[in-house]
Amino acid sequence: MKTILMTAALCGLALSTPAQAADNDIDALKAEAAGIVKTFAQELQGELLTAMKAAGPASAISVCNEKAPAIAAAHEAASGWSVARSSHKLRNTDNAPDAYTAAVIADFVAREEAGEVAKSLSQAEIVEEDGQRVFRFVKAIPTGQPCLNCHGGDDVKPEVVAKLAELYPDDAARGFTVDRMRGVFTLSKVLSE
Repeated sequence: MKTILMTAALCGLALSTPAQAADNDIDALKAEAAGIVKTFAQELQGELLTAMKAAGPASAISVCNEKAPAIAAAHEAASGWSVARSSHKLRNTDNAPDAYTAAVIADFVAREEAGEVAKSLSQAEIVEEDGQRVFRFVKAIPTGQPCLNCHGGDDVKPEVVAKLAELYPDDAARGFTVDRMRGVFTLSKVLSE
């Protein structure tokens, strides 16, 4: 009888511990979030570069306008995480940061001004939101050379400027330079109790 009880207790412990450990293992959660960011970024970049090669930078704008939200939604459905992009210089007001993300973006901007490089900027932590434990992960998006076709300064082509004005009349996502942060990936996951 003792053996059966001990075995049952150990099995119960084994079954309940992994979920609890996973929800408290910040390194594992951070690795999972970073993996989602990596695949999302690669998929989005692939779509953007394909559109640019096929029909130029103006055609790539539709990728961010139409395909990026669908790519994020697919990653959300597959992972159970909330997956989004935001910025301190918004192009799409639908991507406005929540209070947590806005605070992290402000911190990243200050850190970048102090000399840190955008590609190294990330934050991961468990916070309480609306009475729930939530893991938050925010990672800076550095500006790559191809990004300047739509996010650069005065050298953005007129047809791109016209398309941006058509789709994003309140666009503020311009004037970036290579390697500077132009936005963030922001992910969250509600943790079990």
